[in-house]
Amino acid sequence: MNCSTSPQNEINPNSTHTTCAYCGVGCGIKADIERNKATDTLGQNQAQVVTISGLDSHPSNLGKLCSKGSALGETLAHESRLLFPEILGERSSWDEALDHVANQFSECIAKHGADSVAFYLSGQLLTEDYYVANKLMKGFIGSANVDTNSRLCMSSSVVGHKRAFGTDTVPACYEDIECADLITIVGSNTAWCHPVLFQRIKRHKERNPHVKIVVIDPRRTQTCDIADLHLPVALGSDTWLFNGLLTHLANTQAIDHSFISQHCNGFEEALAAAQASSSNLEAIANACNLDTKDLANFFTWFTEIDRSLTLYSQGVNQSSRGTDKVNSILNCHLATGRIGKPGSGPLSLTGQPNAMGGREVGGLANTLAAHMDFNAENINRLGRFWQTSNVAKEPGLPAVDMFDAIHAGKIKAVWIMATNPAVSLPNTNKVKQALAKCETVIVSDCVNKSDTLEFATVKLPATGWSEKDGTVTNSERRISRQRALFSPAGEAKHDWWAITQVAQRMGYTDAFNYKCAADIFREHAALSGFENSTKANHLRRDFDISLLSDINNADYEALAPKQWPLTSEQLNGTKRFFAHGAFYTPDQKARFIPISPTAPQNKPCATYPLTLNTGRIRDQWHTMTRTALAPRLNQHISEPYVELHPKDALHLGIKEHDLISLESAWGTMTGRSKITKTVMAGSVFAPMHWTASNTRTGLINKVVNPVVDPFSNQPESKHTPVRAKRFNGKHYGFVLTRHQLTDWPTTDYLTEIHGSAHTHLEFAHQTDLNAPLNTLFNWLGYTNEEDALAQSFQVLRYEDKQLGIYRLGLIDKNEQLHAVAILTQTPALPERQWLSSLFTKPKIDTRARHALLSGCAPAGEDVGNIICACFSVGDKTIAKAIAQGCCNVKQVGDKLKAGTNCGSCIPEIKSIIKTCETIEKTNSAKT
Repeated sequence: MNCSTSPQNEINPNSTHTTCAYCGVGCGIKADIERNKATDTLGQNQAQVVTISGLDSHPSNLGKLCSKGSALGETLAHESRLLFPEILGERSSWDEALDHVANQFSECIAKHGADSVAFYLSGQLLTEDYYVANKLMKGFIGSANVDTNSRLCMSSSVVGHKRAFGTDTVPACYEDIECADLITIVGSNTAWCHPVLFQRIKRHKERNPHVKIVVIDPRRTQTCDIADLHLPVALGSDTWLFNGLLTHLANTQAIDHSFISQHCNGFEEALAAAQASSSNLEAIANACNLDTKDLANFFTWFTEIDRSLTLYSQGVNQSSRGTDKVNSILNCHLATGRIGKPGSGPLSLTGQPNAMGGREVGGLANTLAAHMDFNAENINRLGRFWQTSNVAKEPGLPAVDMFDAIHAGKIKAVWIMATNPAVSLPNTNKVKQALAKCETVIVSDCVNKSDTLEFATVKLPATGWSEKDGTVTNSERRISRQRALFSPAGEAKHDWWAITQVAQRMGYTDAFNYKCAADIFREHAALSGFENSTKANHLRRDFDISLLSDINNADYEALAPKQWPLTSEQLNGTKRFFAHGAFYTPDQKARFIPISPTAPQNKPCATYPLTLNTGRIRDQWHTMTRTALAPRLNQHISEPYVELHPKDALHLGIKEHDLISLESAWGTMTGRSKITKTVMAGSVFAPMHWTASNTRTGLINKVVNPVVDPFSNQPESKHTPVRAKRFNGKHYGFVLTRHQLTDWPTTDYLTEIHGSAHTHLEFAHQTDLNAPLNTLFNWLGYTNEEDALAQSFQVLRYEDKQLGIYRLGLIDKNEQLHAVAILTQTPALPERQWLSSLFTKPKIDTRARHALLSGCAPAGEDVGNIICACFSVGDKTIAKAIAQGCCNVKQVGDKLKAGTNCGSCIPEIKSIIKTCETIEKTNSAKT
């Protein structure tokens, strides 16, 4: 199956250079492997140790990694893997499964037409996987019903780029960070979502104190730690702000009229629209709920600082007006000619490792391969290149519409690859209903458990990171190799191979006769240069890597990171676009887009008075199918939560650590309350990672409204009207146990967390329990205390029936802690971190036994809540170091290592230092 020198056949026994599996930064990784000579039952040589480090030579990260990337070696166990194909819940051979898929698709097409089938893809696929999936659906099946979860994170940027530049071109690069004098970060908690880039910005600021950092975000996130100015804009008001900036630029003669006259169209219309919505500074500040002085400072800096870089992400894209937000930013850069020059330009930060690669091959339903749009000329061109007469003639259904069509019975068969739409799409209740009704649901995945897999009629085991072999493209257009560390687990196969096998069974043998990933990459590169002449302007396309169309297998294996375009004229790639115009429009001029701001479609009301904003957290990624396997990534934030402002909390009678329920017109969720002034009064924030696989009620996308942007069809994930109320439980508690529980307890709230040597359940119940202590035994898998004693456990227990406190500990015959369970009538429970640490001890000593049932660690042993996931350093350990004389972040890092790897925890370390200083001053004043 593989014709290259890929590690899949000749595995490097020492070290492999590859690319991270997570966000769009595209960090290079060095994986050092020590192998176990013993062979497991699956027939693979398993690694004893996989040491992950940043690759110094990779230009995207220069040796740095975040907590998630650093922990990749901890996510490779086979216990969580899907290892063989299944049909209707029964194990099958690959031949049976592939025949079944091909037959189901062929029958649907014959009975109901090509649009009765669909693919739903993922930015976690490699470019080679993406390419053959799009070729099969759009080129040979003849439908464009192939979309990707990248629709949920960056499709507004795609459309914004195309409206302004004529094509989906990212004009800037990471190197611009070190060249900029003003860095504006819009709608991105970069410190947590793109930590390596954030640390790069931070280092640049430290070396150049004159550099200004502006953060535009409704929340005061960790990214604000390095900001000179934070603009907490009202949710959905970005277009008013950037229209106001465009008006200000015109009023202060900061417009580059020469650049506009030579290289742009539509400026006067865009300026008139901006002026209509932003007549003066006060009006703009009022629309955005901003302080006038702060807004004036930003406008002045942008006006006066030539090297201005604007980074933006999901806070801009994930909106029912996301495309307009993008174009309002692009308008300001075009108006000042600040594009394509060192330190100047707009740069979209993508959320997935290969969202850009999917854009290159036409992964979105409204695009064709090689950055071609749907028109007769491109359809004809693609047909001639692929030698097919069945290229789709019009765009297909984007993600939300696709699942609506499945729900309506119009799509009869869907193949979902490397993604979890039953969690990640908005209005997930309807998505799950759609999958339950669908006749054929094929799911290709590397894990054996996900919310989407629950609906699969066919399960196909796919290779995962550490086994996949191909290419990915990061946010700055840099193509990097993802290389295999191991042979595929069990019967897992590459996604591209499974797609080609189905294509051949459907009768398209010659067009899908690839032997290895390099074959696909060569064809992909050749298509990018096909009829892409620089002499005939109407044929020019930005995406061109034709220099690599004849790459041999050995050179493909050794391919170094490169930025496209890569052509005979651009041998070393291209860092930036558009400094001298040459846009990809018929007249080669950029287009200003007139923006008329409008409020979000769904506004808060008497029934739903709060506005929900969703996002990501530091140590988890997407739906946690990979990151939750690494115990250290579960320490910092271990359960779903809701942030709300103190004013709203007081009004609702909610206290810190209470459970809180959110309800919208589409669904409900429950999470732990976090009362904080980092969110504005009237709004709440909740992370999007938790699923039905790890929480009973914490799935936030049940609540999120399914409204989409009219141009990009990207869902609105940042503005859902909700109401909140305190979860009134009769009992609250947690269970920590060494063995994996086969069944979850029947409770109204439950979240499962995996530790290094134990499973942790948080729960709450709204009705009385008849025998609380026996209930705890039952939840641990024992009938009662006598049953546990009969199985040779020492039982430690405490109960106070009057106060409703019940505590239980089990110690095995080896003197190791087996389980601990605590139940109370209030959410105020003992800290879990010290109790969790006891499961790593070879024996439970007398001191720990005495403290066990109180849940309170002996003096000096409790590290507190984990702040630094990279080195498992808790807040109490940090506070102790501060008390011993560590006065700043560097001194804390020198003593504890906290903050010295990815640096994502530094804002929290600073906060602890500040809190300790405040306490010390208060105590000094009292004495």
